Amino acid sequence: MNKKERPIIKNLVKDQTTEIESFQNSTIRPIIKMQHLLLVASFKNYLKRRKVDLQNCSDIETKNKIKSIYHKDTSFRNISLGLIIGHFSSLEYTYYTHYSSEINKRIIQIIEQRVQNSISEILD
Repeated sequence: MNKKERPIIKNLVKDQTTEIESFQNSTIRPIIKMQHLLLVASFKNYLKRRKVDLQNCSDIETKNKIKSIYHKDTSFRNISLGLIIGHFSSLEYTYYTHYSSEINKRIIQIIEQRVQNSISEILD
C-alpha cells in the first residue's frame, strides 16, 4: 500500500486572506489534489452505477449534470466529503467542526470544479 503525502501548493496562502480561506488553501486544496485519482474513480463509479451517460452531452449539459449530482445526491456528496475530511489531522478536524457548513460548501465546490476539469479523464 502506497502512503500518500499531501502536496505542497505554493502561492495560495496570502497574508490578507480570511482564516477559512487560509484553511481552504493550506489544508483542503492539497488534500483534494492528493485524492484526485480517487475522486475521479469515485465519480466514474457513480456514473456507472446510476447509468448516467455523459458521452453524448454538450459541455454545458455535462457541467450542469455534474453540478446537479453534487448538489442533489446527498449520499454521494457525503461520500465525497468523507474522502477529504478523513485526511484531516485532529487539529484540522477541530477547526472544521466549528465551520463545517462553510467548509463543506468549499470542499464540494472545489471537487465539482476538479471533476468538470477532468471530464476527459472520466469519460475514457
